[in-house]
Amino acid sequence: MYFVYILQSAQDVSYYTGSTEDIEKRLAEHNSGMSKYSRTKRPFKLIWYCAFRDKLKALAFEKYLKHGSGFAFARKHFV
Repeated sequence: MYFVYILQSAQDVSYYTGSTEDIEKRLAEHNSGMSKYSRTKRPFKLIWYCAFRDKLKALAFEKYLKHGSGFAFARKHFV
């Protein structure tokens, strides 16, 4: 399975959208500072995720949520 997820930073209440095959491992990486973006914004908590069988569909949905109307949709319905 492939996951698209949204994390919320406890530091500045910002959000991070990403995708992964192992959501627990990825959250741990964000919270340990292994991801460049998350180093200054940790700790994070998982606030939403969705599972996909197809990697390309997961990546396309992640891209949608990061841009334009998808960004607005995510903020209105998921956070």
